[in-house]
Amino acid sequence: MVKGFRRFLDALSGMLRGLSVDYVVVELRELENVFALLILGSFVGIPSPPTPIALRLLPHMARELLIMQRVSSRLDDMLAEMAGIFEVT
Repeated sequence: MVKGFRRFLDALSGMLRGLSVDYVVVELRELENVFALLILGSFVGIPSPPTPIALRLLPHMARELLIMQRVSSRLDDMLAEMAGIFEVT
């Protein structure tokens, strides 16, 4: 009885640890998106940091720029896709 309960607690602990790692990964991805938006925000109308600071941070954004390029190549018209989902006519 005790061994079964111990195995249950170990399995539960492993599952919760896995979930917490997944949450941290998602949070890291979102923080990278926010970082890119802060640096390249002038393209969408958000005030950006001074140019020298943005240029110093640009080398750290190589991965983020590749991700943005990959996502933008998949997108056609995001507003039209959202309107299609909500059946806006």
